[in-house]
Amino acid sequence: MAHPPGHLAEHPLPPGIVGALGLGGYQLLAEVAGVGAGRLGPQAFLLVAPDPDPSLPSAGTQIALHHRRLKDERELAGFTQLAAQLGYLRLSGYRLALERSGLRSKVNVVNPATGGIVASIPDRHPGLLSLGGGVTAARLLAGVRGLPPAGPPPDLQSPEALRQLLLALALQDEALTGAQAAELADRALELARQDRMLDPPAALQAARGELG
Repeated sequence: MAHPPGHLAEHPLPPGIVGALGLGGYQLLAEVAGVGAGRLGPQAFLLVAPDPDPSLPSAGTQIALHHRRLKDERELAGFTQLAAQLGYLRLSGYRLALERSGLRSKVNVVNPATGGIVASIPDRHPGLLSLGGGVTAARLLAGVRGLPPAGPPPDLQSPEALRQLLLALALQDEALTGAQAAELADRALELARQDRMLDPPAALQAARGELG
């Protein structure tokens, strides 16, 4: 897999970006297929590892949709769910093209079948004084959730691919923390491997019943 589980933990933001944006000691809340949600105090942001390109040097993990001041904790769920959905889209065949904008990056969701950009994630979240609210994490999430898969589903015979798919689906539940979603995905993976007739949603439902 291009971005196995734990990729962002092993490839954090470059020190220069961390220092310039004052994000030292940030917490990685969730990660799916090289897309994650980060948090430091009142700040929230997306972390994105670029699609591998052997013809180019690695651009390293980048930051997008940086929000300097959350109004309340409910806003944080939108970042976690958006990261999971972008990871899910990447697993289904979409490409994530990163466009550098200063210390941050814009993220374009590209359908490889057409080469067209079907959604864009800005480098910054609108501030408190933004007129009309701007493109918030919640609004972006609603938009990308409506996108169909770009290709066939990932190889569910691969435990890593199946776990990332299960984690992406579990993180859609805003009542779960990242740790709780990971625990649910791990148990669902065990159940799916025991019973090959269970598809990912059914495995998650069975795991929810066990874990209460």
